[in-house]
This record gives sequence, structure tokens and C-alpha cells, in this order.
Amino acid sequence: MKYKSLPLIALAIISCAFMPSPGGDNTQKLGKTLDDDNSKYTNVGNIALSVSNFGVYGNALLNLTQPGHQPSCEFPIGSGIEHIFQGGLWVGGFKKDAANSNSKTGPFVTTGAVDNSSGSVSTGYEFTNNPGSLIVQRSSLPDSRYYNPLAISHQDLISDYNDTNLTWSNGTVIIDHNPLGIAVHEENYAWNFSFANSFVIKNYTIINVSGKYLDSVYVGLWTDAVVRNTKEDYIKNGTFYGYGGDGYDDSLKMAYCYDIGGGGFNSTNSYVGFLYLGSTPTIANSFLIDNGTGGKDTITATCFNSWQFHNTTDPNFFAPPDGPTGDGVRYQKMQGWFGGTNRFNPNFNSPGPLYHIGINPDALKVPTGTGGRSELITHGYFKNIPPDSLINVVYAVVCAPKFGSFQPTASDARSDRDSLYGNADWALRAYFGNDANRNGILDPGENTFNDGKIHRYILPAPPSTPVLKVVSEQNKATLYWDKSAEASVDPISHDTDFAGYRIYRTQSGFDLTTNQNIQASLVLLAQYDSAGYTGFNTGFKAVELAAPMIFPNDPVKYYYKYVVPNLLDGWQYLFSVTAFDKGDTAHNLAPLESAVLANLKSILPGTLPNDDSNTKVGVYPNPYYGNAIWDGNSERLRKIYFYNLPSDCEITIYTLAGDVVKRLQHNSTNNGQNIRWFDQYGVSTSNQQFTGGEHAWDLITGNDQAIATGLYLFTVKNNKNGNIKTGKFLIIK
Repeated sequence: MKYKSLPLIALAIISCAFMPSPGGDNTQKLGKTLDDDNSKYTNVGNIALSVSNFGVYGNALLNLTQPGHQPSCEFPIGSGIEHIFQGGLWVGGFKKDAANSNSKTGPFVTTGAVDNSSGSVSTGYEFTNNPGSLIVQRSSLPDSRYYNPLAISHQDLISDYNDTNLTWSNGTVIIDHNPLGIAVHEENYAWNFSFANSFVIKNYTIINVSGKYLDSVYVGLWTDAVVRNTKEDYIKNGTFYGYGGDGYDDSLKMAYCYDIGGGGFNSTNSYVGFLYLGSTPTIANSFLIDNGTGGKDTITATCFNSWQFHNTTDPNFFAPPDGPTGDGVRYQKMQGWFGGTNRFNPNFNSPGPLYHIGINPDALKVPTGTGGRSELITHGYFKNIPPDSLINVVYAVVCAPKFGSFQPTASDARSDRDSLYGNADWALRAYFGNDANRNGILDPGENTFNDGKIHRYILPAPPSTPVLKVVSEQNKATLYWDKSAEASVDPISHDTDFAGYRIYRTQSGFDLTTNQNIQASLVLLAQYDSAGYTGFNTGFKAVELAAPMIFPNDPVKYYYKYVVPNLLDGWQYLFSVTAFDKGDTAHNLAPLESAVLANLKSILPGTLPNDDSNTKVGVYPNPYYGNAIWDGNSERLRKIYFYNLPSDCEITIYTLAGDVVKRLQHNSTNNGQNIRWFDQYGVSTSNQQFTGGEHAWDLITGNDQAIATGLYLFTVKNNKNGNIKTGKFLIIK
């Protein structure tokens, strides 16, 4: 088997892996400290996946009940539906002194994270990095603050780490860690295309820095997958974790998990999949291995395994133990073995069955009780990796809703997974790039870039996303956008094939749900296409400005305008303008459209700031009846609005007896959006745009109590001139 020679980046990783700690003991090739950078997550598409710089993905659903908490693997973005508790990279194999040596030690399995039986926080987190080695973010989008011409996707998240350290930076020993001696370069790719925004590609380059040969190496993803709606079921207990179904599609090489319902909550209509994409070098699809009883068994190169959280009794679904035998059992599970004892223990008896010949798949689709299931997908084995050589293995995390109408059951029919398979196919398209038939050879018609090379991570591209500006006023919104999309060139066909624009909006009240799906809530408002296109053939005269519009402190020239009237003040609306192309018949592609979420704008229509002393201030709804139609289901999810406010003022609410109930400070940056209603129902993908003349209040007093039924007085003091206006409102609960 041939292995790649080292690129410059691999040399840099190796030099870091052997860097001694200042003043430390250099005899164990360790001494690295850990800079914990786990604050990054994908957010350009429709899946928000947390990644780290030490081989972990998902954030263990930390601060789940806190407003604005970081998503773990949320899909769709803004929905509150999470799909991963935590996951990590696993690399397992043996060490030997020479390629032809029959003597080897191991197996050793380095884990990014594990389901450990002891529950020790220092067990299983076995990758560390060098001081200052944080996640690097870059983007291929020209208007991104992270734009970099070397970027692969719309959002690259890149990190480097290794397993050669035996302690954390504070000197704490990493329990039961036996390093393989590897450095890892990890790249995560995400796109905002509407057809490719539901997966994240995870690209791992593994470098042997051990000084020995690495033998029979597997590379895989371990995941504690939890598909649950956190807006509905937010208590982290056994009920939350225990109702997941697992499966594996061996033809597609994808493990998956879904919510089977139960625990008193509705089932979540969603899948998460863990898809093997490819490796360099490529290896055979299967191979023979000693089965421990004197015979041979056929092992597939891509393997699946599953077990129950902390289980120590089930003969098939037991968790790998901690301690000296842990690596052997983990390596056995990386080979796809269910059940049996440790094959690498001198007292080995029988390995138990392989998944595809011994386990009833229906056993994967039952409630697990107090804990969820682990899913493990691996690829191997790679024989005889020499010192200073590397391998590359690529996976994708894929999300999708169940196809068709939602039923709150444990249904997992093949047709239920059609959307998951569709999204997985786009991930495969991205990986194989111009190798359209995915055979690893550049066949006639595939030399798209005229250089005789296979280019990975290439997708057909719709026109670029128009730059959108939305101006919100009382009962209306005005949309402006530029014409940059009209010069877009498709990277596959090399055609300038722009065809037109589509305008989208949400309806009032779209957000008042615990199962929020922003993309599905956007409805087509209008379409304008170029003359000669086979669509509506409208042209752009109805929206094109006579001269471009320019706004203060904004360098963009806006060439188009569209007015949306009859909006309800105080309600949240989302708007988007997309561009679409003519399609590509040569590559059998229908017209592609830019990402509907890429330029999403969230507005709340209302009155503009008004410093006129003769303009009356007021409150709506008035009287307020509990609950108002936009309210949530608790006291802290109510809101009313003060309107016709000055641009900078203080609002004071009083009882009829003159007692101060609450003081609110209003200005251009504080419109009351810090109340819980906006944490629960506000759209997290974009900041809400207020008109500046209104302020929301949640009916909670300054003493953190809900106000009672009654008549209340209020004053509005203009902080610029001291003018005071008065008003009153009635609360009826």
C-alpha cells in the first residue's frame, strides 16, 4: 500500500507534535498544553454543528436552558431540534518496529470522546494541541469577513491536534491513554446552497509521528446521537436521552439516528446521519481476518457498531469498559464486532457476530431506557503506515426531516429516509467533485478544469446571493438589493447563466411554535426573471430603480426595490431575496437557486422615532388580554409595545397609587429585544431590525414579578430635551 508524501502542512503538524514543554520532562514526547477552542460552529447553512480543536464535535448540550446557548447539532437552524450530544474522532491500530515485523503491540485506540462506564470527565478525551493552536475560520464567500481564496467551502473550520500528550495542561493525567503517536489536521466544510446546506463534511488527515510503523489502522466517528426538540423537552434526564432509534445503511455506508417518540413528548421529525465519503489511499472494500477460533471472517472496510450508554450487561450492546481492556474492546467494535469478549485478551473465547450476519436491525430501534445509544462508523484497515506518512479519511454529518407527512411514531421505512439520502447524495457529490461517476478516474467529459485532475469539494453553484437591505416602517417593509448575482459564473459549466430573482417572506405568527423551521416558513412572494427565460418572462422593469439607491455608511449600490405593504406592527417577519440560474442540461441539473437563508433579514414593523412634542405616545395591545395572540405559554413570554417613542427616552410604568413598577431605557440599540420572548421565538440567524420608535416589555416588574390585572399609568421622558408625555393602559388577565 502506498502512502502520500508529506505536504508542508503535515511537516508543520509533526514539528508541533514533538515540541517540548517549557521546562518540562521531554522523555515522553508530551508537554503540550491545551487551548480549548470549542466556541465555533457551522452557521452558514441550515445545520449548526459545534466543532473543537481537540477532536470533539457537539457540545454536550451545555447551557441547554440558557438564552442564546451555543447549538450542538441544531437542524434546522433556529428550530431548537438537536441531533448530537457529543461525538469524537477515533483512531485505532497497532505499532511495530518495521514494515515486515511480525511482532506488534496494541491495539491502541485514541478517542476524541467516549461513552465511559466510570463517567470520569478526564477519561476518553485523549487529543490535545499546542498553545495558541486555535480553530482557523475561512470562507470562499467574497463578502465574508473570513474570506480567503484558499477556502474550500462557504465556511471552513480548521484545527490541528495530536495524541502524543499524556497529561492536560494542569498536569492531570489523561486516564488510560496509550498514544498511537499521531497528529491530526481536521477541516470542516459547510455551504449555504439550498441544495447543500444540510451537511457538514469532516476531513481528517492523520499523520504518523510515532517513529514506528502503524498497522491495521481504523479511523472512525463515535457519536452519542440525541434527536430531540429542546424547546419542548429541555430537561436533561433519561427521558430526554432514552428515545432514539439507530440504523445503518450498508449500501450507502451511513449510520443514522432519529427520535422514536415517547417520554410524554411528541416525536421529532428529523434524522441525523454519519456518512463515510472516501479515503486516500483507497483500500479494498473487504478483507479476511482471523476470527479467534482458527478460521477466517470477512470484514467490510466500512463498519458500524452501536451500544447503550454505560451498559455493562447486554451481550451485544454493552459499552467498552475503562481500564486496561478498554482499547481492545474499542478496537474490536471498530472492526464491526457485536458481542463477545475481548479478542485481544489472552482469555479470548468467541468474538460474537458481525452486525450484518448476526444482529437483528430491529434491536436498534427500541427505547434504551435511561440513556441513549452510541453510534460508531469506521473505515479501515490501513496496513503499514510508515513513520512521517499520512492517510486521509473523510466523513459527513448529514441532517434531514423525515420524508412526507410527519407521524409521531417509531417509523423508519426506507421511504422515510428519502430526504436523508438526498442530502447524503449532495455530500457525496461535493466530495467526488468533477469525478461525476465516482470511480476515482477522470473519464471523458469529467476534465472540467482542463488540467487532467480530480477536484474534490466542488459543487455546481447557483448565482451568488444578492446583497439585501430591508427598511422597516409602520405597517410595511421596503426591500432593496444589488445586481452582483447577474455576473455569476457556474464553476462546473463555466456559463454566466443568471436567470432571475425570487422574493420570500414569512407570514405573521410563523415563529410561535416549538417546532420552528425557518426555511419551510418562507413563502414565495414574487419572481422576476430575465427576458427570454422559460419562466414567467417578466423582466425587471417592475422592480428596477431608475438610478441606484445608496444609503449612508453603506458602500453597496442597490438597483432593485420591492415594497411589502399591510404588515402588522410588532410582529416578526423574515425576508429573503435569492437569485436563480437557467440550469445545466449537460450535467442534468435543474435550475439552481442561491441560499434562501444567506441574506435573511428579520424585521418588526412599527412607528419610527418621533421627537415631536405634539405626537401622542401609546401602548398596544390596549387593553391587553392575557394571553395576547403572539404570547408564549408562560408569564415571561408575554409582551406589549410602547409606540411613537423619541429616539432616546426613559419609560416609567406606575400603579394608580403612584408606585414605580418598571423603568425602561429606550434608544436605537435597546428596543426591548432582551426579553425572553425574543430568546424563545426570535430568529437566531439574524438580528431583529426594529424601527426605533417602539419598545417591547414583558409585563415583568422591576422586582422580577408578573404584574396583576389593573390600570397602569406611564410616562415617557425625552432624554434629549426633557419633555415628558403620559399615557395609560389596561391589563386584563
